[in-house]
Amino acid sequence: MTTATATATAELLTVPEVMARLKLGRSKVYDLIRSHRLVSIKIDGARRIPADAVREFVLGQLEEAA
Repeated sequence: MTTATATATAELLTVPEVMARLKLGRSKVYDLIRSHRLVSIKIDGARRIPADAVREFVLGQLEEAA
């Protein structure tokens, strides 16, 4: 499976779902998206974040902390 295919079939989360998973506020989630630290896509104006992107973000934060 290619990366594009994997992303296309990945679970897509809403901003509120990401907020809940990361225990962060709306502004902080959008800041992470704006700064390209958290990957997202827009579907007809609706922002969606692949669940894999959230996992990668957390793993990156853990690596930085180590």
